Amino acid sequence: MPPSVLDVLAAELDPDVLVTNPDVMDSFRRDRAMTVEPGHPLAVVRARDTADVSATLRIANDHGTPVVTRGAGSGLSGGSAAIDDCITLSTSAMRAIDVDPASMLAVVQPGLLNAEVKSAAAEHGLWYPPDPSSFEICSIGGNLATNAGGLCCVRYGVTTDYVLGLEVVIADGTVLRLGGRTIKDVAGLDLKRLFVGSEGTLGVITEATLRLRPQPAPVSTIVGTFEDTTAAGEAVTRIMSAVRPSALELMDHAAVAAVEAVKPMGLDGVGALLLAQTDSAADAATIADECIRAGATYSAVSDDPDEGEMLMAARRMAIPCIERLGTVLIEDVGVPLPQIPTLLESVREVAARNDTAIPVIGHAGDGNFHPLVTFDPRDDDARQRANVAFGEVMSVALALGGTVTGEHGVGSLKARHLDEQLGPAVTAVSRSIKAALDPKGILNPGKWL
Repeated sequence: MPPSVLDVLAAELDPDVLVTNPDVMDSFRRDRAMTVEPGHPLAVVRARDTADVSATLRIANDHGTPVVTRGAGSGLSGGSAAIDDCITLSTSAMRAIDVDPASMLAVVQPGLLNAEVKSAAAEHGLWYPPDPSSFEICSIGGNLATNAGGLCCVRYGVTTDYVLGLEVVIADGTVLRLGGRTIKDVAGLDLKRLFVGSEGTLGVITEATLRLRPQPAPVSTIVGTFEDTTAAGEAVTRIMSAVRPSALELMDHAAVAAVEAVKPMGLDGVGALLLAQTDSAADAATIADECIRAGATYSAVSDDPDEGEMLMAARRMAIPCIERLGTVLIEDVGVPLPQIPTLLESVREVAARNDTAIPVIGHAGDGNFHPLVTFDPRDDDARQRANVAFGEVMSVALALGGTVTGEHGVGSLKARHLDEQLGPAVTAVSRSIKAALDPKGILNPGKWL
């Protein structure tokens, strides 16, 4: 009888790399998408380096065993949720970083947290801009896998805009070096962009060469309060037609109330809140004026960095605060900027039609919103209404020329909705690429490819 996949893994990997203890494996089964029910893996591989990843994929491919790659587990779409009898490949122990100040880049392994990369860059007077709200707990590998955005991407771009090079291991264990350390490089196909955002379905990223920037100038923070989200949405379109802030965030009444219950800021009764930041005094004044023209009940500019950080921290707290109210299906839709008011009004209608609470937050400056479909998990009828509402919000976004995901990824949660956006021709091309790189289909199967 030929040796099993576990036998071969045990023979090639160090004992502390291969984990088969059920209690330990249980902590690697899911990400933060709590409504996605994970499977039970055969084993967890806690890779220390590229060699461990390559050996794991080669052995799994030989045995036709599925592999689900997992970073910090902070994902919101079920992309790293285990499936039954898979190998969960954890990259959290791969934590090396080398900052090259002269070249303004950092060579980073995937297990480092986003905040740790920022901190390492700051030691050299440099800055890594991509900043998901979960930057303190999310890993660079997960950011790369989902092409994560964040609060400042409206001006500074998303993860892929900072990737100069990648080391990637494909399904058969082959190690690819893509891109490099130069700012400009057009030799051959730009394959690194193919892997950024592929959610572990095409290969496993084991190293990234990331572009850094000089530290940004001090910013002013602008606050605008509104009676409702439609007026706030109209302010967004006016602001973005006039200036380019470094951040422009929206919170509706329910989101503000949820944060206010945890961290009071005197915002009781606010129908919607806009928060903006800019390093230009003239732009700050313009943003405040456009809020008033759109019907803001209050608008002000603060140059106090502590006050500004407190307000932006409150925006980052929104999802954890809303999760205190029930189970949350976290939307991640995006629409063209002129459609923002219609999207926000439509979300209100979906919530009312399905008798489901849907607080809304979002990166308003780039049209990427997170309607947070909230329900009591003990109520089966409420769960069903929430699932219907979740699908309706995505359909609304697509009808407005938008997308079902702007930064969180498709994962398990949105896989069934992707064909509606891409169409059969694009889906077929995507699957042909998948088949070329992973002919046995072992990488994150059952997700979106």
